[in-house]
Amino acid sequence: MPVFLLDNNLLFPPVELAIEGGILAVGGDLSPERLLLAYREGIFPWYSDGEPIIWWSPDPRFVLFPEELKVSKTTRQVINRKIFDITFDKNFEGVISRCAAVKRRRQRGTWITAEMRNAYIELHRLGYAHSVESWREGRLVGGLYGVSLGSIFFGESMFALESNASKVALVTLVRALQSKGFKLIDSQVYTEHMEHFGAREIPRTQYIMMLKECLRDETLRGSWSGLL
Repeated sequence: MPVFLLDNNLLFPPVELAIEGGILAVGGDLSPERLLLAYREGIFPWYSDGEPIIWWSPDPRFVLFPEELKVSKTTRQVINRKIFDITFDKNFEGVISRCAAVKRRRQRGTWITAEMRNAYIELHRLGYAHSVESWREGRLVGGLYGVSLGSIFFGESMFALESNASKVALVTLVRALQSKGFKLIDSQVYTEHMEHFGAREIPRTQYIMMLKECLRDETLRGSWSGLL
């Protein structure tokens, strides 16, 4: 099965045509219009410097249902001790820049290229991309960012400069989204870290059905600074 080459037209091939592993297409651009179309169709970009833009739609899909959130005893204790101050959309650029800079095991460099960073900063400016920040004594020590459409949040990346900083940010986000009626958090591909919080794999066909349902809900667009 071929990998599709995108041109200037704003369209993607059907996700069921993705090759094994989830690659669907290459090329195109990271304009807000194309990025939002991709998310609405169950597709996301993921590539490294020196590569063309690669578009993915893996099967199975790794997701977290907010009501299935698991919080360890240790994390609950950290939350109760109020070690970190949590904010929403206070420093999106700081969060995405630190996500790009953090070194990860078994990974060379970063997939958050300068092009990706600029694209998501623009989505944030338009009110679709959001960040959660963990602060300690006025210092940004952890956080995460992603994209929101309807009642689904597409998680992109997280970082922690101190133990538990990103965990508290994630738990705070999931609880806040659940209170707002969000139905799904898309973690895209398997990670052991998210599995500990209750994320699990579902077939892509089920994911696409749920995505369509979520997109029927109103998008909570704009600053999330008052979400807490």
